[in-house]
This record gives sequence, structure tokens and C-alpha cells, in this order.
Amino acid sequence: MAMSKEAASTPTDTPQDRPPATAAWRDAYTDEANVTAASQELYCEGITARPGAFHVAWAEQMGQDIDTAFQEALSRPGGAVGRGPNRYYVEIHPEQLRGFVDLVTHPWVTTLCEAVLGPRYEIVELGFDVPLPGAVDQPWHRDFPMPEETWHHRRLTSLAFNLTAVDTESDMGPFEIALGTQWDDGASFEHGMFPPKDAYPRYRERAVRKYPQRGDISARSALTVHRGTANESAKARPVLVLGVDAPGAGNAARHDMAVTRGYWESLPPHVREHLPCPVVDELRPITQKHTIEGLVMGDA
Repeated sequence: MAMSKEAASTPTDTPQDRPPATAAWRDAYTDEANVTAASQELYCEGITARPGAFHVAWAEQMGQDIDTAFQEALSRPGGAVGRGPNRYYVEIHPEQLRGFVDLVTHPWVTTLCEAVLGPRYEIVELGFDVPLPGAVDQPWHRDFPMPEETWHHRRLTSLAFNLTAVDTESDMGPFEIALGTQWDDGASFEHGMFPPKDAYPRYRERAVRKYPQRGDISARSALTVHRGTANESAKARPVLVLGVDAPGAGNAARHDMAVTRGYWESLPPHVREHLPCPVVDELRPITQKHTIEGLVMGDA
């Protein structure tokens, strides 16, 4: 069944209307050596990237779908959660993103997930962040407390893939990440996520700002300490988020992603086997759960 009228509008098109996903669907970036290098970069620095994974036209379509979902989310209570002044997060269903299958079957995504999380990895989150003009510097943070397995065995149990909907410029509040901090002991972090301010000088020393362009993909450990910076431009900087877990990592409990039966049946088998979300007769709007970030970062 189609999404209910009360839910976000589901984009509709035909295959011939869809922009090509990528010019080189399988290329040198997905061979064993490059995946190994990307995995090592994740473990060393906490972030890696695949430039030019998709055509600009594909990224523009993604941006249209984000804008549609964002406007719908803003129209109802709990549709978007504040992550600081003029900064929002919205979780969506796969059917709201026309390029969902393109994304989750891209060889760089699938091979990196297998290498880091194992062959039974699970897609648990689809959403987007929107820093609007006037968004301010966030406090340094990680996205959730460090799991026991990471603390005791230094194994990453989740990945966050990010895709920008715009070409990032220096005044648009670029993403800033403190390299190598995914292993930091979070015992003193508020809620297990927000380090004390006396630790900020270390994060500033290790920080790099990222300027992704439309069509790029990055992958990071959400434990790597990071922040959004002040958006001093007149433009929003929407970024898609795809969250992927190793089996048992437990992040699915933080999200409410679902698919309709018709959409489920249309998915390739190799996508369904990595998508453990509920299959429902009718999609319902998602009420966002990320309240801790809003409390600490300030209301939007």
C-alpha cells in the first residue's frame, strides 16, 4: 500500500525518469586493496570517503526527496528534532528516498559494510541532518555511548554513511571531526556522548573540516568525536545519513524505519536480507527519538 496521506509524501516516478546512479558502478575503488585501505582508515582516523560515487543528478534527486520529507516533518509535532539552534534531524522510511536501492547496493557501501561489520550487517537508520542558516557550533559529541564490544575488543560495530545534497562551501557550517577519537574513553562524557569542555583543546588539535561535494559518500564511526560548525551562509546544508550495524549492535532500537509490503516485495533479495525493519500495511509518520542531543545542544 502507498504511504498514508498523513505521512511524508512518497516520491513517485518511473525508471526512465530516474537519473543514473553512477558512471562506474564497479571500479577500482571496490577492489580488495581499496576496501582494505578504507577499513584501515576507519580504524585509524574514524572516517573514510569515496569521492564521486554517484552522478550529480542522482544527488540532486536525493536533495529533492530530502526537501519534500523535511517540509512534511516540520508541519507536525515530533516530525523533526532539534540538534541545536536552526539545526534539525529527521528520520525517514526507505520509500521516501527514490535512490535507496542505489545507495544500499553501491559496491563501495556493501563491501565496506561486509569488511567492517561482517556479511550479516543490518541497515537500521535512514535520515538526514539539515543545518539551516544561523546554525551555531555544536558541542563536541559522539552519536551514542561506546558499546561494550568496542571498549573491550576495539571492534567497530556500526557505520554511518553520509551523502551531501549540496556542494559544501566553507561558510556553510561544514562537518568537523576529531580524527582517531572513536577509541576515547567516554566514562566522563555526559550521557556517554558529550565530552567535558576541558577536553575541547585536544579535539580542536585533531579536528579537520570536511567539504564533500554532491555524489561523494563518506563512512565514519559515529563514536568519532565530531560537531557541526556555524552556518554563516544563506543556504541550508542537508546531509543524508545511512546507519548500518553489525548483528547485535542494538542501534535499531533507536529508530522506527519500516517498509510497506509492496515495497518489500519489490526489493532485491540481497537488500531484504540486510533490512530487518518491520513490514507493514501502511507507513506512519516517524516521531523522532533523538531527544538527548536536543537537550544538550539547545532547542532548535
